[in-house]
Amino acid sequence: MHRILVSNDDGVYASGLQAAAKSVQGLGQVVVAAPSGQMSGVGRSVSVFEPLRYAHVNLNGFQAYAVTGTPVDSVIIGIFAIMKGELPDLVVSGINVGENISTDTVTTSGTIGAALEAASYGIPSIAASIQVVDQGDKFDMHHGEKHNFEVATKVLRRVASKVLEHGLPGGVDVLNLNVPADATEDTDIVVTRLARKIFKTTVQERFDPRGRPYYWIDGDLICCDEEGTDVQTIYQDRKISLTPLTLDSTSRIDFRQIEDLF
Repeated sequence: MHRILVSNDDGVYASGLQAAAKSVQGLGQVVVAAPSGQMSGVGRSVSVFEPLRYAHVNLNGFQAYAVTGTPVDSVIIGIFAIMKGELPDLVVSGINVGENISTDTVTTSGTIGAALEAASYGIPSIAASIQVVDQGDKFDMHHGEKHNFEVATKVLRRVASKVLEHGLPGGVDVLNLNVPADATEDTDIVVTRLARKIFKTTVQERFDPRGRPYYWIDGDLICCDEEGTDVQTIYQDRKISLTPLTLDSTSRIDFRQIEDLF
């Protein structure tokens, strides 16, 4: 029987995590290990200066564990403590509230960070996210039923089934799945590449009651890009984006161009 580990960055009680577990229910033995609280935006950070603990929680019939750490910590604890070092056949991270598209989010998303961590052990991995209209929703505690995961759950199950059956193509470590807010079961799935940016970064300066400055990192969304990018596919084409990612970040250039520098 296949072994499937499910994690996320929105926290163990997030409705998207339950949707992800439901999406792979029946495809194998499902174990859920996720952060005990909201951990969006921490990327692939790992806890090296404090001990970690986990506790069993009731997650609507799923065997679930709350980990006192980051999404990457949850994957590590899930594999090496809870599953006793027996590598799962698939890791699913999500379903995240908020789209994870472009190079901006690939390097900062805890959802993708968890999938990349699993991939580093040779485990086929999927990161799944849904688009939100209100960007502030990305950082709420997602315990309720505000967001609809129905389409994403069905698409994720289709993708997970194929990965379990066939594996991932050579050179692909993670599939990054993003579903538009208005997607239906008939919405096309498009294989895309990463856009360069999704945010126009700005910094807001404000002042506390004592007149000392503090700062908020902010930025408007970039909603248009070249054809074939995840940003264009989600925002303009309104189609489901599936982006193959690789752990190898080595630039594909003639190395002599770098050698010429020194």
